[in-house]
Amino acid sequence: MSELLARHRAVMPQWMALYYAQPIEITGGKDNRVVDGAGNSYLDFFAGILTNMIGYDVAEVREAVERQLATGVVHTSTVYLLRGQVELAEKVARLSGIPDAKVFFTNSGTEANEAALLLATYERRSNQVLAMRQSYHGKSFGATAVTSNRAWKNNGLSPFHTVFLHGADKHLPQFAGLSDADYIKVCVEDLRHTLATATGGDVAALIAEPIQGVGGFTMAPDGLFAAYKEVLDEYGILFISDEVQTGWGRTGQSFFGIQNHGVTPDAMTFAKGLGNGFAIGGVVARGDLMDAPHAVGLSTFGGNPIAMAAANATLDYVLSHDLQANAAERGAFILAGLHEAASRFPFVGDVRGKGLMFALELVDPSTGAPSPELASRMMEETRSRGLLAGKGGLYGNVMRMAPPLTLTSEEAAEGLQILIDSLEAISS
Repeated sequence: MSELLARHRAVMPQWMALYYAQPIEITGGKDNRVVDGAGNSYLDFFAGILTNMIGYDVAEVREAVERQLATGVVHTSTVYLLRGQVELAEKVARLSGIPDAKVFFTNSGTEANEAALLLATYERRSNQVLAMRQSYHGKSFGATAVTSNRAWKNNGLSPFHTVFLHGADKHLPQFAGLSDADYIKVCVEDLRHTLATATGGDVAALIAEPIQGVGGFTMAPDGLFAAYKEVLDEYGILFISDEVQTGWGRTGQSFFGIQNHGVTPDAMTFAKGLGNGFAIGGVVARGDLMDAPHAVGLSTFGGNPIAMAAANATLDYVLSHDLQANAAERGAFILAGLHEAASRFPFVGDVRGKGLMFALELVDPSTGAPSPELASRMMEETRSRGLLAGKGGLYGNVMRMAPPLTLTSEEAAEGLQILIDSLEAISS
């Protein structure tokens, strides 16, 4: 492994992050477990950054891809009719709840967010965009411009005039002690004040994650985006929900994260889990919004036949096995266990999440300050016990976890026990 790591460092950029003091190569996987190059087995609680949504080596997905490969058609591009693309778009449009919805497929969430921002700025003839503090929307020039996390921004250059809102930062001292209802009122008044003071009055859109992924699974209280949308509608401002991490039933409460707020957005972006490891992204939006741009458009690789085969099979599996309900049940069990255990560990600053999207925030027990060092220790402890997790948060002090939606009750109990054992190890 040290030889592969040396080769990696010789040819890969140094800013390309690797987990763990001794990075691992994943060489195999089955169901919800993976194996590394040294033969170690792990229960996967991060799913390739929320992408292996129904686990590994799923027969239905593998066979769908093999059938497409057997036709000899791996690629055509969107200048030809693609049956799998049409079929998937029909499903996504129906599930979105957006009236008269149309779908455009891309290769990633970053591309999807770029496309959605293009639609919004074209429609409104404005480059002014609202986004949320602590947000992350991708690594491209435009997506970085609406990202509010300094660790993921190389400079302040931007194609947009972006203003960042409160809404997922109830933990800040100025909001301490507020109920969710009072916090929503404060945030709505701040939105009105922001529109009056920091914009030119013709804002194109608000783009927001219902639960912030890189932000450490911080989230707005349910109902905040409904309150925001009332204000946005007064000004004709469009609303884009970034569902790259929250889509397809992961939160347990709803099929798309924004539905927890009782909101139908103008557009939603998606990616990651829909392809169960195959590259896919996309935008689903109101038909008039999607049809509006006058320039010719296509996608060379977006929505390619292989990705469509995988995505159709994955979505069908999610629906036929009611994995949203499974996410609700397994997530509630794990979160309850973590909440109960957290009271014994003063360095656990917060336990949060919905469904199979949950996090532990680690802090200095004496000051309450964010502790990325403890998060790194926790990563090593869980790995040594056979569990893979993720790390994030504005200060890098959050363990974020999102197992495959196929997680069993036995695996949920196993993973919870590993987390508790790792907390015990850190406390000793």
